[in-house]
Amino acid sequence: MKKREKLHLSSKKHVGAFNQPLIFFLFTCLIFSVTGARLFWIQIVNGSYYKKLSEENRIKLIANPPIRGRLLDRNGVVLADNKLIYSLSIQPRLLTNSEWIDLRKTLSDLLNVSINQLENSFNRSNAETPYKKLLLSDLSVEQVIRFKEQESKLYGAQIDIGLVRNYPYKSLAAHALGYTQLITQNEFSELSERGYKFSDRIGRKGIEAAFESELRGQWGGEMLEIDAMGTVQRSLGLKLPKAGKDIQLTLDLELQRTAEKVLSDKVGGAIVAIDPRTGAIRAIASQPTFDLNFFSQPFTNQQYDNLFVSLKRPLLSRAFNAYDPGSTWKPVTAIAGMESGKFPARQKLNTVPCITYGSHCFPEYNKRGFGWIGYEDAFRVSSNTFFYQVGVGAGSKALYDAAIKLGFDNYTGIETLIDENKGLVGNEEWADKGRGWGNPGETPWLVEDMASASIGQSVVLVTPLQLARAYAVFANGGYLITPHLVDGNTNWRSEKYFQKVDIQDTTLETIRRGLRKVVTSGTGMGVNIDTSILPPVAGKTGTAEDSSGGSDHAWFAGFTPYESGEIVIVAFAQNTPGGGSVHALPMAKKMLQTWYELSSNEELIGGKDQL
Repeated sequence: MKKREKLHLSSKKHVGAFNQPLIFFLFTCLIFSVTGARLFWIQIVNGSYYKKLSEENRIKLIANPPIRGRLLDRNGVVLADNKLIYSLSIQPRLLTNSEWIDLRKTLSDLLNVSINQLENSFNRSNAETPYKKLLLSDLSVEQVIRFKEQESKLYGAQIDIGLVRNYPYKSLAAHALGYTQLITQNEFSELSERGYKFSDRIGRKGIEAAFESELRGQWGGEMLEIDAMGTVQRSLGLKLPKAGKDIQLTLDLELQRTAEKVLSDKVGGAIVAIDPRTGAIRAIASQPTFDLNFFSQPFTNQQYDNLFVSLKRPLLSRAFNAYDPGSTWKPVTAIAGMESGKFPARQKLNTVPCITYGSHCFPEYNKRGFGWIGYEDAFRVSSNTFFYQVGVGAGSKALYDAAIKLGFDNYTGIETLIDENKGLVGNEEWADKGRGWGNPGETPWLVEDMASASIGQSVVLVTPLQLARAYAVFANGGYLITPHLVDGNTNWRSEKYFQKVDIQDTTLETIRRGLRKVVTSGTGMGVNIDTSILPPVAGKTGTAEDSSGGSDHAWFAGFTPYESGEIVIVAFAQNTPGGGSVHALPMAKKMLQTWYELSSNEELIGGKDQL
């Protein structure tokens, strides 16, 4: 019995000894299998992914932003450029809470800023990543120096250098130049395909937006090889950033300054100065205006509201917005009358105190009338009842056709099209369709509408730029120009941009003579006071009721010299009662004086072509 038990125990030991190598072998196979499978997964299945991660660990790309192109006036004066700014940021991931509290106190003492300001900046934006938070922007040189002197003790904080758009003349030509802003998250998904970075700025308005592709340039960068400690080992390649292209504008700084000055005391208004021979805009200003540098620096909620929510609407360009033109519209009615054949150039009409159309008696502005007069004298005295008769007699279609010939109810073709209002020229078809607010067939065209349209009221809205373009037709001998802010390499006198208007020579000359009489012996005589040095001027004053319910608008549109037409000036004072001859004409007069002084100086030094 004992022998059997010993044999059984011996057998157990033998089997256990035999199983141990097998178990070890199987365990080893399992380990190698798992390891092999893992290696297969890493190297074969996801090899390219981990290779990329590996390369990113040892290769760092340092991006270099491009320098945005400058905006220059026609003489090369810088109107927009770039300046260096210094900002303070921290990397929260490198700091514990207690370390941040200590750093915050040190920075506050060193840079003379409050602890609350630093803490508020630290917590301000949920969009900021844990890798970097902006604490202060636009540091002074003194603050930068102080930081650099103590930099070794300020672990986790750093000074960043960047470029922002700078406008040396602040609000000058603000609506024409436009501004830049950081791209949004929604824009980035599309713009990233065109080479934009999330920190890029993009042109939002004006020339900055219209010429964005030329101004922005191209990013550059350097590829560096670094070790595990982050030390740079060598440069693997360098691509220099490509600076944006400078854009030279047609604006003249001195003429633009005059435009801004004559508008400064107006509640609202615009000035446009344009060369009728080419369409080059020499000055274009709007009031109220704003400092373009606002968009290049931090701002408070109140500052934001003052600009974006203000009832004065400083961001709205009055030069591109549409208003009732009043009597400056009368040349359009004259074209309708003469070109329709119903009121020839030599036609005389009896002007009376009041003419009844429909249910309303439309008055002469002097309440008496001027007797029997023709076109030229009707312009000179700005008779309403003369042009009521012409407009109503010629009809809606003739008036609309005349307006279209002069470029109204359409965009002008200026590069900053996105900012431009198309205006309105009411007519029967427009009324039948509902006038933009009613149902088709419920708002018919009335004879009262036709009378109002004849003198630029109620159903007619034009922009100062459109009016300048129309008056250029009378200044240049009958050609519709294309207003522009950049000459570039374009031939602006080619047929595409400089189109002959389909009106008779007698029509054109009759209107020209009438506009000249306005200045020599009519409502625009104020141009001649103390301006004997000016070449002969022709033009038209206008006082327009504001169809939106405000005070009257004041207008003057004119050109000089009368024979050759080298400059057209449109002056507009929004909601400034008193008449075009009282408010708008003096503005135009100062513009003409500045233009003449500049052009005379250029002739003396044999410089550029005349303005």
